[in-house]
Amino acid sequence: MKNKQEKVHTIGFSLVSKLNIQLWFRLVGTFIMLNLVFLAASGITLGVLGERRAAQAVQQIQAFGLPASAESAWLSSQGLEIRAQDGSSQGILLPAQIRRVFPQETRDARRMIRLPHEPDAPLYNILDNLQYHFQLEVDGTPLTIVIHFASAIWVLKTVFLVLLIWQLVTAVRTLISRAELIRRVLKPISDLAQQTRTLSQEKGPLSMEEMQALAGTLDEINAARLDTRIDLDSTQDELKGLAIAINSLLERINESYRLQARFVSDASHELRTPIAAIQGYVNLLDRWGKNDPEALQESIDALKEEAANMKELVEKLLFLARGDNHTMQIHLERFDLESLAETLYRETEMIDGGHEFSLETESAPVEADQGLVKQACRILIDNAIKYTPVGGRIRLRVSSSGDQVYFTVQDSGVGIPPEDIPHIFDRFYRSDNSRARATGGTGLGLSIAKWIAERHGGYLEVWSREDFGTRVSLVLPKSEPQLEIISGIGD
Repeated sequence: MKNKQEKVHTIGFSLVSKLNIQLWFRLVGTFIMLNLVFLAASGITLGVLGERRAAQAVQQIQAFGLPASAESAWLSSQGLEIRAQDGSSQGILLPAQIRRVFPQETRDARRMIRLPHEPDAPLYNILDNLQYHFQLEVDGTPLTIVIHFASAIWVLKTVFLVLLIWQLVTAVRTLISRAELIRRVLKPISDLAQQTRTLSQEKGPLSMEEMQALAGTLDEINAARLDTRIDLDSTQDELKGLAIAINSLLERINESYRLQARFVSDASHELRTPIAAIQGYVNLLDRWGKNDPEALQESIDALKEEAANMKELVEKLLFLARGDNHTMQIHLERFDLESLAETLYRETEMIDGGHEFSLETESAPVEADQGLVKQACRILIDNAIKYTPVGGRIRLRVSSSGDQVYFTVQDSGVGIPPEDIPHIFDRFYRSDNSRARATGGTGLGLSIAKWIAERHGGYLEVWSREDFGTRVSLVLPKSEPQLEIISGIGD
């Protein structure tokens, strides 16, 4: 178990790390793009600054002539150098279409960027000697104008350094804060994993006390913890949906446990009655029934009846258990519900002679498991016989309407109280006026019939009124007629 817990924690940590690393790399990518934009903007700024200073130098030369030696030294300290061309023209002459956007004073100049190399210069200062050369003629005199960017580059480097420091601090803070944020956001998943570990501990079947404790824990989580602990903002729609799904899952677990506990309790109660009766008659035989023919026969008849009741109950319990576990095999076949109703009518008339039966049918093709459908119809007929006084009328009817077919059993029996109708399909439920075992049965018949109807895409329809009678219909999808292809050989 310890290894499993460590594995779950490792998975959770890996998920947090993966999300954190992805977000961090996305942030770093954003910073890189920002730096590239800053460098491109700095290059454009230096270019515009060089063009403007060169145009101003040309205007000064045209107005006042070439600077004297003293003025040249002062201009050099200001990052501007003007000298006569030495040798052939160098640099690039821009195309005429591009030159239109440059100042008129330097429009025809040849341009060149130079970066004098200093072997001992540190990498940080490698751009300090960046130069922008212009070769042009001013009033017929070939000149070279050199723009030095040392001061401007120093300002840009300082701004860029501050930007890098800010990005580094932001990246580190984000790496720490987002890890905590991700853990907090993923806490619902961690809670779900914790509950999953509780439910999947491999320590054998849970005892009733443990199941009750677990159900109480789930109830507590559902009612008092999950609704308050998973508090998501409106921007976290995906995780809010996850929290709703977790709450719904826990509610279904609690409801499933409640129904299962009730089923086990009711089944135990139903089995306890015939077992107690069997024990009573066995004790009767053991004490004085061995030599009393009447007591012996009474005990044998009672034992046979209780054994039959137990067999019927166990078979129904096994049927429902297979249905709940989805192990019930359903063999679909196409047949007419009319012929099935006629068979049930004949069998019922032979078995029961105390009621008046009638049958009204029409063609009603269905595609279903004929054995299961017959079982469901038999349950409806048996209920009608059980709750209809001797001499009463029971009417069987098969009809179709649209894409549905109906097997209807209508009796003139005691009817069902209105408050009991919503519960008649609950397992082991019997209304108060018919709880006697002589008429009440096990309370599983309608549950089985409802399960059979739903597994075939249908449902049960009930209409009842006290002291008037009950009408129950098994509604199934109507099967489409199959076309037969007849092939013949022509003359």
